Amino acid sequence: MLKKIRVAVSILIFSLLTFYFLDFAGILPSRIHVLGHIQFIPALLSHNAIIVCLIILALLFGRVYCSFICPMGVFQDIASRCSKKKFAYRKNNPVLRWSIVAITFILFLSGFTIAIGILDPYSAYGRIAVHIFRPIYIFANNILAGVFSNFGNYTFYKVGIGILSIFSLSVALLTFVAIGVLAWKKGRFYCNTICPVGTVLGFINKFSLFKIRINNTQCTSCGICEKNCKASCIDAKAKTIDYSRCVNCFNCVKGCNRRGVFYAKKSKEIQPAVDKGKRKFLLAGLAAIAAPKALAANPAAQRKVAISPPGSVSAERLMKRCTSCHLCVSKCPSKVLRPAFMEYGIGGMMMPVMCFERGFCNFDCTACSSVCPSHALVPLTKEQKHRLQVGKVIFIPELCVVHTNGTSCGACSEHCPTQAVKMVPYKGGLTIPVIDVDTCVGCGGCEFICPVRPYRAIYVEGNKVHQKAKAFIVEKQEEREVRDFGF
Repeated sequence: MLKKIRVAVSILIFSLLTFYFLDFAGILPSRIHVLGHIQFIPALLSHNAIIVCLIILALLFGRVYCSFICPMGVFQDIASRCSKKKFAYRKNNPVLRWSIVAITFILFLSGFTIAIGILDPYSAYGRIAVHIFRPIYIFANNILAGVFSNFGNYTFYKVGIGILSIFSLSVALLTFVAIGVLAWKKGRFYCNTICPVGTVLGFINKFSLFKIRINNTQCTSCGICEKNCKASCIDAKAKTIDYSRCVNCFNCVKGCNRRGVFYAKKSKEIQPAVDKGKRKFLLAGLAAIAAPKALAANPAAQRKVAISPPGSVSAERLMKRCTSCHLCVSKCPSKVLRPAFMEYGIGGMMMPVMCFERGFCNFDCTACSSVCPSHALVPLTKEQKHRLQVGKVIFIPELCVVHTNGTSCGACSEHCPTQAVKMVPYKGGLTIPVIDVDTCVGCGGCEFICPVRPYRAIYVEGNKVHQKAKAFIVEKQEEREVRDFGF
């Protein structure tokens, strides 16, 4: 039953989380984003109390996070399951594992947060889902839309497919192939050699209350448990288990015919006693570390300061908390958020950046800030979003078609929700834009709609630190009494 429960729960979480990344039609309720909040690294960076719950869970039941909750763990299980490969015991490499953790931590403190973004298993899987699985899902949807429309059924509708970022796509493909091949050949090798979350939880697992245990009197050293262990942590001949690598998949428990392997509390007859004081000290220490707040020729070419998403406060803060899972990119209804390349510098590669090539930020939309699992984007209300200034509009009269071609336009003014862009009289009976930077919120409506190419006559320059825009006043039109027809 333990394995059946593990498989059922992990498939449920994996399926819901994966489909939430793919879901462009809003079929799933928005509450599903909570599955991102219970992931280890996002919970740690957001100072969420969930991190304490995950640590307590590990102290009680072992690395159940890796088997039940982590989507990358389930992805590896699927790959190793398809290979039908039998495994053998491998020696642990603690020096390599902890070196990766130390280097990642040092780079994170140095502001080079791309390292933790690449190695975080949840974020790595999120990029795979957004850049590989999602285009395939949309392509299949478009095929169904074409077939159904031929029969007069419009349940499905076609959606555009495009590459959000070549760099992020390349990283996602490399991650998909590398981890997939490792899982195919060596099971949970990535979890127990490269993944920093696996290393930390493996250390905690040594002190867990419930563990996979070997009954020396029942065990015959047949090796079935060792062959079924995808973590390669069971030495059947020595009758030992390396708990730093055990992910509690329960394959060994199910495979043993003599009940020589079981899952239970510590037993003095089977395993030496673990000092309870050490466990309590470890729990208190880890909780104390996790809790403090201290942890914590296109239009873009015209910008000197990249525009970080609403709720990020600043690019600097975003780089300290974002793990580049790209859930916000997937859920942005206007397709304004893209994975950054060098907009934030090397340390900010793959983090979300605002780009107005395909749309502009909806004035009432708060989707990105509401789904962010690491609180790199602080949740915003609509009222807060209406006054949040992520950037300021800049107008270049010399590029405007009104000035260069003597053509009437005014599209930028029509698309401005705060009246930061207004039309004033110009020569020849034409009107030309004039801007009020204080009421601009940086939504990009003006930049998106501007017809001038290759550089827009009007664009948004990012704020290094987001500011509060001045409240705009809706102009009242004069009411005129019409006694006759108006023409």
